[in-house]
Amino acid sequence: MNNHSGQKLAGKIAVVTGGSSGIGLATAKRFVEEGAHVVITGRREKELKEAAAFIKTNVTTVVGDVSRLEDLDRLYAVVKEKHGHIDILFANAGAGTIAPLATATEAHFDQTFDVNVKGVFFTVQKALPLFKDGGSIILTSSVSNVLGLPGFSAYAASKAAVRNFARAWTMELKDRRIRVNSMSPGPIDTPALETTTGLTAEQARQAAAQFATQIPMGRRGEPEEIATAVAFLASDESSYITGIDLAVDGGMAQV
Repeated sequence: MNNHSGQKLAGKIAVVTGGSSGIGLATAKRFVEEGAHVVITGRREKELKEAAAFIKTNVTTVVGDVSRLEDLDRLYAVVKEKHGHIDILFANAGAGTIAPLATATEAHFDQTFDVNVKGVFFTVQKALPLFKDGGSIILTSSVSNVLGLPGFSAYAASKAAVRNFARAWTMELKDRRIRVNSMSPGPIDTPALETTTGLTAEQARQAAAQFATQIPMGRRGEPEEIATAVAFLASDESSYITGIDLAVDGGMAQV
């Protein structure tokens, strides 16, 4: 094993959900660069294979949907068989589609909460038997956990729930010295804006431009800028940090 002094996560075993694109992929790659072995999961096999090719080394893929408990069981069976334990969990899989309150459907609401709330809850619960004491759990929340975002109220509420999970689980897991933090991205330049929100390409471009005007830094963030922050929360560099919400948002929700 390469225990280079510069590697913050040398020899660690990390699990990343929603690891096939965007923030999850950038973070999984960063984890490997920092010396970790990663297991990534996502719903689409083709994208997962492409992600593994991009990461190149020390990566295992497991196809699965975090809102399906049997898929989570399969994920952790693979982790257990291959590595035997977990040091780091990045519960990142999430979904956010636009739907105004007046017209939102039950299916929209259920999908949002099944992935973002139930999915995160059981992703963490089912990881615990494999977790090494002293490990780190990072949950992907969103700046929407404190903002009013018209058209995204179910999404924002689901992300506020994730923020609270970090608080409660910090207390529940403290005796095992497992740190739990949430990380709240602002608008990040990922494929999700065009592929999962229900916006057309033109609407997505307008939304991105609109976001930029609301951000003190005047631009969307890059997935790699999120990955750096998550790697910090995953590593011993953040050894006295637990229960926080680390906003990585160019100042969007801060001013």
